[in-house]
Amino acid sequence: MSTKRTTETIVVDDEERIRESIREILTDEGYRVIEASDGSKALELISKERPRLVLLDIWMPKVDGIELLKEIKKQAPEVNVVMVSGHGNIHTAVAATKLGAFDFIEKPLSLDGLLLTVRRALGEAASVEEKERGSKAAKKKGRSRRTTVSASRSGDGLRQKTLKKSVVISGQGLHSGIKTGLILHPLPPNSGILFSGISADATVPAHLDYVGSTGYATSLRGRGIVVGTVEHFLAVLHSYGISNLLVKTHGEIPIMDGSALEFCRLIEEAGIEEQEEEWSEIVIDRPYRVGEQNGESIAVEPAETFGVRYLLSYPKPIGTQEYTYLSKDPESFKEEIAPARTFGFLKDMEKLEQLGLINGGRLSNCILVDDEKVINTELRFPEEFARHKILDIVGDFFLLGRPIRGMVTAHMTGHADNIALLREIKLEMNL
Repeated sequence: MSTKRTTETIVVDDEERIRESIREILTDEGYRVIEASDGSKALELISKERPRLVLLDIWMPKVDGIELLKEIKKQAPEVNVVMVSGHGNIHTAVAATKLGAFDFIEKPLSLDGLLLTVRRALGEAASVEEKERGSKAAKKKGRSRRTTVSASRSGDGLRQKTLKKSVVISGQGLHSGIKTGLILHPLPPNSGILFSGISADATVPAHLDYVGSTGYATSLRGRGIVVGTVEHFLAVLHSYGISNLLVKTHGEIPIMDGSALEFCRLIEEAGIEEQEEEWSEIVIDRPYRVGEQNGESIAVEPAETFGVRYLLSYPKPIGTQEYTYLSKDPESFKEEIAPARTFGFLKDMEKLEQLGLINGGRLSNCILVDDEKVINTELRFPEEFARHKILDIVGDFFLLGRPIRGMVTAHMTGHADNIALLREIKLEMNL
């Protein structure tokens, strides 16, 4: 039997069966729950009871949930509000979060998703299952550290990090064309980077084991979830050292302007919280290489830091470009690599459209090249194309779940080559 908690939770929904279902679930877990069927009653109870959490339906009679959310945050800003909707989408969730909602979940409610959200909103310890997952992650980290520490001069001393607060951003998927967005929530140590839909009733880890496809972008697949075009966002998390985060999205990470700059600004807006638990690098112990066919290859070798050297050769107007990036701190990434945008060739557009791969392509979110020139923008760097390839590599290389210390050298490679090299490293280093 669950221990009785003193926490007060108010469920606000005009449907009695919904209120009853939520009350039964939370009561079984030991929470004290009271109910309100309309906005006026909810505000009265909030003023009287001062709960720590309100579960609020977005579609309410007389006053809708969004307006009620504004009033709750005005009268009791310390109260966490979780919006609940059966007709929501990522933009509704983003709007609610911007107005101060702690989170947003969808009907029909799943037991696991509801309880996970309630626990996070109340700042409670992880469930038994979450603790077991964290314990397994810690043990795996320990095994991995034993395989790399001999090659490390100063590999210890890193700390896990999350964000100080939840933040949101919206945009459009490059390949799917859907309106999408990101809602980022801090997570406790040893959680890892987890992607989910709006309700977070199932998650897929940002890990090599869950890579679903690598055609024109890297996607993750697992537990009923598919998340596309993760590489630019993961490059930012890699460079800022974020180890624990819940990332809610709708099918595909928004492309923004084709670069990673907006994601850098989003992380800086949230602020970074250093956690007590240690985090170790994967220190490359010897050279690893894949490729060599058609002049394409990617390799990594021991080095004092993480870095990427990329060489590409295309016909004019791109020509031969080369750039070497040495990771020093988030600022160096933000200045040198994050602004570099994705690019495409005009002659390939029709084929990609037929394949349904650039439904969200716009003149504002990619560099478009014809046989003679860049036709839609001015380049941000002379070697912007090579820098963007480095951005992709930095993102893909975070799919081992920890930062890597080693120097990557690549020539004319893409996501499939990056993932192939990571699988080689994982296998040989027993990660």
